[in-house]
Amino acid sequence: MLGFSTYAALLPELRDAWRLSNAEAGVIAGMFFAGYVATVSYWTALTDRFDARKVYLAGSLIAAAASLGFGLLARGFASAVFFQVVLGVGIAATYMPGLRLLSDRVSGPGQSRSIATYTSFFGIGTALSLAAAGFIAARWGWGIAFVAAAVGPLLAGVMVLFLLQAVPPSGSKTSLSLFPIAAWREVLRNRACAGYTAGYMAHCLELFGSRGWMVAFLAFSATLHAGPSFPWQLPAIAAVINLLAVPASIFGNEMALRIGRRRWILLVMAASGSCGILVGFSAPWHWAVVLALLVVYSMAVMAESGTLTAGLVAAAPAGLRGAAMGLYSLLGFGGGLLGPVVFGAALDAAGGSASPLAWVVAYAAIGAGCLLAPVVARINWRRSPWNGSG
Repeated sequence: MLGFSTYAALLPELRDAWRLSNAEAGVIAGMFFAGYVATVSYWTALTDRFDARKVYLAGSLIAAAASLGFGLLARGFASAVFFQVVLGVGIAATYMPGLRLLSDRVSGPGQSRSIATYTSFFGIGTALSLAAAGFIAARWGWGIAFVAAAVGPLLAGVMVLFLLQAVPPSGSKTSLSLFPIAAWREVLRNRACAGYTAGYMAHCLELFGSRGWMVAFLAFSATLHAGPSFPWQLPAIAAVINLLAVPASIFGNEMALRIGRRRWILLVMAASGSCGILVGFSAPWHWAVVLALLVVYSMAVMAESGTLTAGLVAAAPAGLRGAAMGLYSLLGFGGGLLGPVVFGAALDAAGGSASPLAWVVAYAAIGAGCLLAPVVARINWRRSPWNGSG
């Protein structure tokens, strides 16, 4: 994950250096998800037939090459888009295959907690990526920050290959095409799988839209403070905020086990969408209030993440688990692709990054799906994929 948020941490600097519009800067951020979405179902389906450790190693090598290439060769919009796409391809072969590696080795009551912990470490990786990028770029430049990020996936691939014992694949006949339509149809016949997948898409749109623009929002907020402003480097602040949000995924899964997954997911989605709009309004407020709200918002966004994933894994048929996880990740990270783009486009459409109201509109745009989820579920209660025990 070390290269995951390098671009997000340096977005304001690269946007200004390359003279990009907010929409163009958002497109570059979103193109990571284009590479992810285009290949995640293929990589995850491979784990139904082949050693998932080797799939993970291949993704690690691709992700490392992408970070290295961005640092050495990216010089503007087109080249940045290319390397972000390649990075997405690489991480697509590590995140869900890594989850498959875990779920194949843990069963019973502990599986849900293990999955929630795994997904929470996505947030830890994001935080470390932000912190490392800000620290390295401030001293040696943005190019070195990307080059250094290549070390992370290389180490991860080696650890997974040599520290985990092989587990025989399930032998499923899942298609190995990029888009195994027949397998997905079977998965979507399971109403719980369909519901968790739809929820994950709305969740990822808000999550990655807010993370992709967090440093830029902090930079805008700092310009509105007449007195003392944020006490640390902005990427470091974003890293700490993401790190503080990590326990929310684990805590959220525990709450869902007590009150029911459906109820918890809808409650949290309504809270996160509302809190995002409040964050947009907070830009001119005292920096301590801005940071407090960002922490609460980040925790709310993360609070249903582990619950959605654990629910999907539990609901998926064993022989189609790879295909189910691939579709879940494809549509979820498809929402992630849209998040930074929607945020940047809304920012431009509402008056640009210098307008306080534009930031409110941008946060509302990425939170709209989560805000609508409880309404849609209420209207379609009897036909909701979450209705019942799932």
